[in-house]
Amino acid sequence: MTPDELIQDFAVLETWDDRYGYLIDLGRALPPMSAADRCEETRIDGCMSGVWVKASPTEETPPRLHFVGDSDAAIVKGLVAIVLSLCNGRTPHEILAFDIRSFFIQLHLENHLSPTRKNGLNALVNTIRQYAADLA
Repeated sequence: MTPDELIQDFAVLETWDDRYGYLIDLGRALPPMSAADRCEETRIDGCMSGVWVKASPTEETPPRLHFVGDSDAAIVKGLVAIVLSLCNGRTPHEILAFDIRSFFIQLHLENHLSPTRKNGLNALVNTIRQYAADLA
């Protein structure tokens, strides 16, 4: 899903309940992460819920990053799905240049996330950016 598609989808959702429901649907559509990849090495520190993300770079130059992720909380899993859709298949420089936090403001989600979810989202974004910075 592209950033423009996400913006359009969220623009038609009138209530926060509708947005919650859509987040849950996005999380359900997230490709499954293997049980072996749901380990301490891929767990995101700073999230109250269990959140796991694994990055795999391609061998091309510059490499592109492909991510798989999961969460044990439905809404958080939807947030993971959004972040991964924004970053999957992009080069490290593209990931670092994209302002994910501002994007969530455009979706009008920032003001409706609890402080613990915001902290978890920031931890997720920081982890993704660190993967990209390590390859840049």
